[in-house]
Amino acid sequence: MNWTNKLELNADRQVVSGSPDNLRHAIRSGADLRIYTAFRNNEHLDTASENSELVDEVSEFRTTYLIDDRWVAGLMTTRMPVAGPSGFGPRPSMSYFLYNEDGGQAISRLYLDGASESGEPAEHPARAYPDMPKYKEGDRWDDNTNAPSSNFFYSFERFRFFTNPSWTEVFAHDKDGHERRGSLDALVDAFRRGCEIKVGVEGLCEDLASESLPHVVFVPCGPGYYHTESRVFYAGSHPTVRVAPAIPMVYRSRNWDCGSLFVRSDGFVEYWRRDPYTLAFSKHSLQLGLRWFVR
Repeated sequence: MNWTNKLELNADRQVVSGSPDNLRHAIRSGADLRIYTAFRNNEHLDTASENSELVDEVSEFRTTYLIDDRWVAGLMTTRMPVAGPSGFGPRPSMSYFLYNEDGGQAISRLYLDGASESGEPAEHPARAYPDMPKYKEGDRWDDNTNAPSSNFFYSFERFRFFTNPSWTEVFAHDKDGHERRGSLDALVDAFRRGCEIKVGVEGLCEDLASESLPHVVFVPCGPGYYHTESRVFYAGSHPTVRVAPAIPMVYRSRNWDCGSLFVRSDGFVEYWRRDPYTLAFSKHSLQLGLRWFVR
C-alpha cells in the first residue's frame, strides 16, 4: 500500500516536513491514518530500567475526524493496552488514544470488567509523573469509574502522520438521501466487485458538544447489503468512538462514548451506543449526511 508521510513534527511539536494542510486534504478525501512515534525504553515503557534503546511505534487510527474542515484528529478504536514486550496490561480494557494534528494527545480507558462502576464522573487534579519527565498531563477526568480519561502531551522523539490515499469517494448524499455527488449505482457496482467500504458521517457527535461545530467522522465498514428491487444499501461499521467536536479534540466527563454504526443510503443512521460508565447498550436513530468511499 502507498503510505505517505504528510506531516512530521519534532519533540517540541514543530513542523519539520509536510504540512497540516496536506494531512487535512488526505483525511478529507477518506485516507487511512497511521502515526509513527519514537521514544526511549527507560523514559516511557520501563522507567526503572537501564535500557535506553530507542523504541519505534506505529499505531493505526481507524476512526478519523475532520473538524470544521480545518483540523484533524485520529482515534485508536481497537487497542487493548500492552505492558511492553511482556504482554497485555493487568485489566481487560480498551485504550482509546486520541491524537491531534498538533501532537496533542489524550486517552480514555474503557474498563471491560465493570469493577469501577461505582465512581462518579468528575474532574480531578492533573498528576505529576517524575519518572517520566517527557509526560505532561494537562487535566484528568472520571477517576474510579469504568471510563477514566486524561489529556496530555508526551514529547516523543518525532511524530510522522502517514496516510493511505487508496479510497475513492463514489457517492455522497444529504441527511434525507438526496444525491450530492456520485451515485448509488457506483457504490453498488464497487460493492459487488468486492471492494471495501468506508463511510464519512456528518454531524455524528453534535449531541455531545456544548457548541455546534461542523465535523465528519470517517469509519470503515464491515458487512454490506443491497436490496436489488427497493434499491437500498446499508452496512455495519467497525467499532468507533464518538468525541465532542472541538479544536483541539479532548476528553471530558460525558463528552465521549463508543459503539457501532448502522448506515443506510437514505441517510438513516442507527448508533448502538455503549455507555462508558455503566457499560450498558442503547440504540439511537439519526438522519445524517453520508459520504461513501470504496477500495
